[in-house]
Amino acid sequence: MYKRLRMRFKNYLLQCKLRKTQKYFDFSNLETAKNTVFVIDSIIPEFDKDSGSRRLYNIIKLMIKNNFFVVLMSDKKEYKYNASYVKHYRDMGVIVYEPSLDENSKLINRESFVKRVSLFVDYAWLHRPTIFYKYHRFFQRNSTKIIFDMVDFHYLRHRREWEKTAHPRAKKMADKFLKIEIDNCINSDCIIAISQQDKKELLAHYSEEKKIKAIGNIHHFKDNSGPSFKERSGLLFVGGFDHKPNIDAVNYLHNTIMPVVWQHHPEIEITIAGSNPTCEILAMKSEKFKVLGYVEDLTTLFQSAKLFVAPLRFGAGVKGKIGQSLEFGLPVVTTSVGAEGFDFSPFEKNIISNHTQQFVENLRALYFKEVLWKKIHLNSKKTLDPFSVHLIEKNILEVLKPD
Repeated sequence: MYKRLRMRFKNYLLQCKLRKTQKYFDFSNLETAKNTVFVIDSIIPEFDKDSGSRRLYNIIKLMIKNNFFVVLMSDKKEYKYNASYVKHYRDMGVIVYEPSLDENSKLINRESFVKRVSLFVDYAWLHRPTIFYKYHRFFQRNSTKIIFDMVDFHYLRHRREWEKTAHPRAKKMADKFLKIEIDNCINSDCIIAISQQDKKELLAHYSEEKKIKAIGNIHHFKDNSGPSFKERSGLLFVGGFDHKPNIDAVNYLHNTIMPVVWQHHPEIEITIAGSNPTCEILAMKSEKFKVLGYVEDLTTLFQSAKLFVAPLRFGAGVKGKIGQSLEFGLPVVTTSVGAEGFDFSPFEKNIISNHTQQFVENLRALYFKEVLWKKIHLNSKKTLDPFSVHLIEKNILEVLKPD
């Protein structure tokens, strides 16, 4: 009761503030728009901070390119709303929800906004399982095509965590998300898996294959591959630390992999970059184990490192960090979980290993053998071909068509 009253009071203060600034929302454009897509995510997609947001940002750009009218909303409490990315999306032509007032000077909260916008939309693109579960009820399937964008198969990610760590909470989360995700599949008109691997895993629990479409990340291979093998040094890991698999991977690097590497090659340094590092991650910082936190432009890091390392022990979906590394032609050493969705042939044995000693051997071989490094470097473009704008755009347009 107290928590609810406190939230109402904070919203009342926000409403008073909005009245002073006369911040009103104009719905008139929605009433005449055609081919309207309503995108809802847990946040306004922070395209420079995490892979899921970057993917959704690119999808929105392709929607606009193909003359769809896009509305975007974040599932944030009004008094906690982060508007730092709103201007960027508005400059693209997107209508973005922010706490504001209606024509009667009443606060437009998320629920009232969804109810009003749902009257005009042709497609509801609900991004992440909990978002779909919360908002799909606001849309009528006979007038709106309801799309469940899984981002990754959350059940699979939590199940793998439980199998790896035996943590009871991971098992509880796996069971919870399996129920949510299967319910979402039933209540959707179209299901988007991020990879064929995730699709295959989903089909073990939900059999209506014709509803499932795989749409992965978008990656652009950069022609300028940067410095040569001899001009590079050090290892690189990139990943946001709101994501538990990244925390686990950096722990594994710090506590297990790098001590083995340093036994014979104490000169090799590693750089860790990613938003919101935990206190535990920050405490690992040293002269040879550099923890940078959020880096706005990663170009210099990708073009100066000799090798990208991603020892992900659990997770699901296609890993944006791997694709980003390949964009720069930077060879990768990873696990089978990290490699999901990518075809690394004919170099799988040089890139993929789930065992510490073999991971270190792959790392050392690529770090010191220039001929092998160059072969894998030159193979990066081929590996990224399935993630081209052209193919992803084609798949998006197949989803955004009337049934």
